[in-house]
Amino acid sequence: MQTVVSTPIELFDESEELSRMILSTHIYHNFVEARRTMLEDEEAERLIRHFNDQKVKFDEVQRFGKYHPDYSEVTKALRISKREMDLHESVNAYKEAERALEKLLAEVSEILASSVSQNVKVPSGNPYFDNSSCSGGCGSGGSCAC
Repeated sequence: MQTVVSTPIELFDESEELSRMILSTHIYHNFVEARRTMLEDEEAERLIRHFNDQKVKFDEVQRFGKYHPDYSEVTKALRISKREMDLHESVNAYKEAERALEKLLAEVSEILASSVSQNVKVPSGNPYFDNSSCSGGCGSGGSCAC
């Protein structure tokens, strides 16, 4: 027998239960641990700070684009600092854990949306879950006719 949820309050209570279930998953606990490890890693902190400094410099020259005299130099420095940061062990582990959690949340969202209606669009960033019947979205002249 299926329980009928008759008020939005009951629905919110049920969604809180779903949240608690997600927070108790191995995926979420790995994410929290990876984040804690990265935040406590002094080398990771230095690499992140350096990358953010390079982003500020890039934003400054980006206003003029390739016509800025330091554009190539700053762009290259940004790419190098991003690569160094991304390849650092604790940053890489955090990003992997973050992607796993995002995947779980996207899958849950897709299941919820599709159980309500196949026409409900849920942006997931994952082509396997995106509804491809509507290219470009409503109002764009796409083929969905909605």
